[in-house]
Amino acid sequence: MKKITSYIALSVLFSSSLFVACKKHITGRTDDINALAPASTDMNAGTWKMVLLTRPDTFAVAAPAAVTSSGYVGELNEIKGFQADMSEDQKKQMKYWSAGGVLRWNEIMRELVAKHNLPPYQNEDGVYPIPSSTNPFNYPTFPFSNPPYAARAYAYVSAAQYDALVACWYYKKLYNRPMPYKTDTNVKALATATDLPSYPSEAAVMAGVTAEMMKLLFPTEIDVINLKAQEQENAAIMAGAATRSDIIAGEALGRQVAQAFIARAKADNAGKAVGTQADWDALEKMNLDKGETPWYSLESPKRPPMLPLFGKVKPFLFDSATVVSLCPVPPPSTSSADMKADADEVLSYTKNPTAENIRIVQFWADGVGTYTPPGHWDAIAAEDFITKNYSEVRWARNMALLNMSMMDAAIECWFTKYHYCNPRPSQVNPEIKTLTGIPNFPSYISGHSTFSGAAATILGYLVPERASAYNDMAQEASFSRLAGGIHYKRDCQVGLDVGAKIGQYAITKAQNDGAGQ
Repeated sequence: MKKITSYIALSVLFSSSLFVACKKHITGRTDDINALAPASTDMNAGTWKMVLLTRPDTFAVAAPAAVTSSGYVGELNEIKGFQADMSEDQKKQMKYWSAGGVLRWNEIMRELVAKHNLPPYQNEDGVYPIPSSTNPFNYPTFPFSNPPYAARAYAYVSAAQYDALVACWYYKKLYNRPMPYKTDTNVKALATATDLPSYPSEAAVMAGVTAEMMKLLFPTEIDVINLKAQEQENAAIMAGAATRSDIIAGEALGRQVAQAFIARAKADNAGKAVGTQADWDALEKMNLDKGETPWYSLESPKRPPMLPLFGKVKPFLFDSATVVSLCPVPPPSTSSADMKADADEVLSYTKNPTAENIRIVQFWADGVGTYTPPGHWDAIAAEDFITKNYSEVRWARNMALLNMSMMDAAIECWFTKYHYCNPRPSQVNPEIKTLTGIPNFPSYISGHSTFSGAAATILGYLVPERASAYNDMAQEASFSRLAGGIHYKRDCQVGLDVGAKIGQYAITKAQNDGAGQ
């Protein structure tokens, strides 16, 4: 009972109204959209430059049986059997997955991030337990999907999906097996009919690669994930888009690609990001030795800092030396007149907040129980990508660029935060009463701003007609942290600038991957 009560208390601490305000974005407006109807099948995607793999044929896929073989004819009969006697639930599942695997898996990811975005409550002795990936079902369950963890999770899943689909497209073009509905007129195309070859199945590639990644990232959810993967594969068969052998080959390929990303993830330093008591003490001492007032947790009892070593995680878009070089100039001294003026400005916003500022703070809060700021930008991107009629592989490429930029933004932001350990405004001036919860990590630079600067920059490249709108959203997301009383203006402005620089790395990658605009 105590843990249940504690979660309620945490929700109140971070504001239940903000939870409601952000929760509405988790499913978005995509429940009843039409089947994916790509303007182009991107048949040359098998030649696009990948994220981690160096060649699309890194993992072999055996040639399929001829469409005249008895085995293949039997697989066609399986499709006809499904189509002749589909339940209402099966029809709903087929329609749901026909919107596209990248979209649907990203929505599922956002839901899981929101579900697991709960900070642990302290033990009876006041010590905060830490989730363990080796014992994920023990309290507190693994993971605590805070913003850095979520950004990394979105990036790994998106990047793995992209590499898997590039390999899938390579083999599709190599073997050129027609869709089932093109080889037998009695098989109906119940989703969109295209000229894309069916072997291996892109739906099964997506199911295989995502299920494997989820075992690492959300181990307590694997049963649910496996069920969703099976639904996606069955939906492709029922829609007439894949035979059983297309599915088997695709799932195997997806799972193999995932293993390459899992090996990278296990060695990228994220497992060490929580640090130790010695690390936490050293951060405080570092600032004290400089004559500065260090940041400290404002919770009672004091909570250990959130992922103080996340800045040492291996980025996707550049190397670790670049993380150091991108670190911005220091904030003002905590004893300076500039720092006092910055805090006074924050106080002016929180003493008499306008209705519009409250709306902005709530809309962009993305705190506990939500899919975090990176998930918010994923939702924004998904709504816009739906209108673009991308192929599945281009969906994957664009989401990978977006999410890799936000993961690297998290790395850069967290490196900067703990490099300077700058105190929050309400620590400098206790008169400041925030309009949202106080995050448990240093102030400079703003995470929301860094995420938003990176996201708006790469999205502006991918959807140039929306570049101005993305920039406006990034500015508003950044301002929400000043208006809410948890960041100085300087944190926000510098965060946007650093994020934009990281977004440029994503643009450079996009310009050289062979996919075009």
